[in-house]
Amino acid sequence: MTIIICPGIHEQALTDRFVSQLFGDSSNNINYPNILIPPSEGILPISGLHLLHFLNQNIGDKQTTPITFISFSAGVVGAFIAANLWELQGGKIRTFIAMDGWGVPLFANFPIYRFSHDYFTHWTSLLLGGGKANFYAEPSVNHLEMWSNPQAVKGIYIGLSTVNLPEQITGKASDFLHLILNNKEEK
Repeated sequence: MTIIICPGIHEQALTDRFVSQLFGDSSNNINYPNILIPPSEGILPISGLHLLHFLNQNIGDKQTTPITFISFSAGVVGAFIAANLWELQGGKIRTFIAMDGWGVPLFANFPIYRFSHDYFTHWTSLLLGGGKANFYAEPSVNHLEMWSNPQAVKGIYIGLSTVNLPEQITGKASDFLHLILNNKEEK
């Protein structure tokens, strides 16, 4: 599985912490053979064309390498553009995860999961395309905390019938991310 981490416009240390919290725990049972983080200086997170160029340079065969995108904030914009362009060029998108991509319309042929730092962001984002399943922080947290500290963000998962869970359950953002990444139905 190839995972593309698409940060927003913020300090690199926040992304480093996200990756460390999500993938640094050797006790998890997920095999992450290929994690790529594209350049995110300046406005690059919102540039789908720059991200597509990065993908073309770093991923071998589009036909056999399904990609999972994990994107945050402004990075959702560039990641979603690149994901759609990648698919149009014959690439495979396994899963698209949008963390606090408020205001970004998300409609596509591939599975989408939305994460929101509060209930307001959650329900207003659903108007622009709900995910296959969604998560919102409860109690609400600071926008940047969603990215920098997913192990500490508690909330509610909604509509998880596709990953064999009840339609609504409470848990941590990092647990929901691992459920999505472990989901064998996503190819």
